[in-house]
Amino acid sequence: QAALSDATGYDNPAILQKTKEATFKVKNGEAVYERDSVVFDEIQYSWPLLAGLMWVAAIHKGSFNVLDFGGSLGSTYYQNRLFLSKLEVVAWNVIEQDNYVTVGKQFFEDSRLKFYKSIEECIRETSPNVAVCSSSLQYVEQPYQILAELCEAGIDCVIIDRTPFHDGVTDRLCIQHVPKEIYAASYPSWIFSHSAFSARATGLGFEIPVEFENPDRLLGSFDFRYMGMIFVRKNSSKSKLG
Repeated sequence: QAALSDATGYDNPAILQKTKEATFKVKNGEAVYERDSVVFDEIQYSWPLLAGLMWVAAIHKGSFNVLDFGGSLGSTYYQNRLFLSKLEVVAWNVIEQDNYVTVGKQFFEDSRLKFYKSIEECIRETSPNVAVCSSSLQYVEQPYQILAELCEAGIDCVIIDRTPFHDGVTDRLCIQHVPKEIYAASYPSWIFSHSAFSARATGLGFEIPVEFENPDRLLGSFDFRYMGMIFVRKNSSKSKLG
C-alpha cells in the first residue's frame, strides 16, 4: 500500500487503451508482435518459454491447456500462435484485471483464447495442464499466494519468464517507472530473492529442473537480473524432462 501511494498503478485506463490498440494491430495482421503495448516489426521469441510449452504439448500428445496469469489481452498467445497453430487442441486462458477481461471478451475472445478474472473462475470451466507467468508475478501484492493457488489447482507445470531476481536473502519491493515513450506510468514491483523464491516453490511441492536467463534489462539501485524457471510437480509421472 505504501508503494502504491507513490505510484500511478497498473490499472491506469491509458495502459489498457494503448494495449488494446496494439493488440488489434497484431490480431488484424497490421503488426507481427505486441508486448507491454509496444508493437514490433518482428516477433521477439522467448525460446525457453516456447520450449517449455512444446514440451507440455508433447507430453499431452499435441493437446494442451494453458493458464496465462497476467497475460494482458493475449500477448504470449499471439507471440507463439505460429507454433500453436500446428497443435491439434489448444485452450489458452488469460487471467487478468476486470477491465482487461471485459475488453478481452468483447474484442479478442474466440474458440481458443478465453479471459477470466481469477484462477478459481478459470479452473471451474476448464482444466489447465500448464501455467505461464510471464512478467506478472512481480506486479501482484501476494505473488506466493498465486503460486499456491496454481499448486492447489493441480497444475503439473508452471513456466516463469521475464521475472526479476537478485542474490539477496529477502525480496525487495521497488517502484518501476515506465519510459515516457511507452506510456506515463509507475507501479510497485517485487525484485525476488532467488533463494527465497525457489524455496517457496519447492515448499509448495514443485521442483525446478530448468532455469534460464532473460535478455530484459532495467537499471536499479542494486544488482538484479531477469530470469525464467520451469517448475514441475514433484513425483508427477509427467514431471521429468529425461
